[in-house]
Amino acid sequence: MALIKGKKDKLAIRPTEGKTGEISPRRPYDLWTDMDQLFDQFRTNFNDLFWRPNTSLLSTYDDLRSPMMDVADLGNRYEMKLEIPGIPKENINIEVSPTGIEISAKHETEENEDSKNWLRRERSCTSFYRSVEFPDKIKTDTVEAEFKDGILNLSVPKAEPKPETKSTKVKIK
Repeated sequence: MALIKGKKDKLAIRPTEGKTGEISPRRPYDLWTDMDQLFDQFRTNFNDLFWRPNTSLLSTYDDLRSPMMDVADLGNRYEMKLEIPGIPKENINIEVSPTGIEISAKHETEENEDSKNWLRRERSCTSFYRSVEFPDKIKTDTVEAEFKDGILNLSVPKAEPKPETKSTKVKIK
């Protein structure tokens, strides 16, 4: 950064190449140079965002594509709901352990039309993995799953349901 003297003897800061603490007059075209650099940086970042699929920003987007999941504690069991549209139930894998559940799926679509002379051909591949650890142990042999209209509903019974406790009021002495 360099300090620049303005019209009214005010100092301004202007970036310089590796120099610090330098006072130099502000040239009329410095503003245009700064704006050109700003637009070049914008164009580069914009192109990276939309035209390079292996950028780090888009790899974090993969994490956002995990299915939305709701988990409710109903006392004697947990109820889970996952939104998994576009994946057939045959491709969904559910594994239950005494302390948690793992849900994963992988689905690939590819249309085979051999009669065309392809210049470009795209396929889709969707996969996800979700894991949940429960605070209570669960019965692994009685978990129920239902898949309808792209929504997976799970009923996960607890091994030892917590007894319902009633709240009592305590008097202060």
